[in-house]
Amino acid sequence: MRRPRVVVVDDHRLLRESFVKLLESTCDVVGALGDGRALLAAAPELRPDIVVLDVAMPLLNGLDAARQLKRLMPAVKVIFLTVNEDPDLAAEAFRAGASGFVLKGSAASELLQAIQDVSNGRSYVTPLATQGMVDNLLHQPESAKGGRELSPRQREVLQLLAEGRTMKEIGTILKITARTVAFHKYSMMEMLGIKSSAELVQFAIKKRIVSL
Repeated sequence: MRRPRVVVVDDHRLLRESFVKLLESTCDVVGALGDGRALLAAAPELRPDIVVLDVAMPLLNGLDAARQLKRLMPAVKVIFLTVNEDPDLAAEAFRAGASGFVLKGSAASELLQAIQDVSNGRSYVTPLATQGMVDNLLHQPESAKGGRELSPRQREVLQLLAEGRTMKEIGTILKITARTVAFHKYSMMEMLGIKSSAELVQFAIKKRIVSL
């Protein structure tokens, strides 16, 4: 059987390197990157079969990176790595297009199994997160019950604002003007009924766009 082409994405260099070492015996690791934005830029050239992706990352979090990647390359399988065993997060990961969900603390024993399962067309969920995840997936998320959803661009702007970046810096990263950044910020605040930048950051944390 052909070895899967794998890209590892994690903003912690030592963890990234340890995952690469773990996978090298059974996979062709074709890339190791530090954030979701770097993944979207490199993926078309690297042509991975599977992306092992951290959930909480700067510039562009794993959930939003996966949504954009699946639109760009629908055949790519995504396995999320996280320290968070919250079944709600696991359910959201699968809504974002995941094929696997593995806890970092269990990665040494579970990641190779997850890659094998995903390569064979199955899904893998770390046992600690399984209970409760199915219930969550069976119930319609709050955001689907008529509330207005942020667009992918608004989520990008919100993450960068919550990370403390200036409008000018955000404009440079997203290749848009600072005025456009401001437009997105104030459109979000009006849409969400939010009055201050601090409330906007709290909303970003609540929606897992950034992590504490």
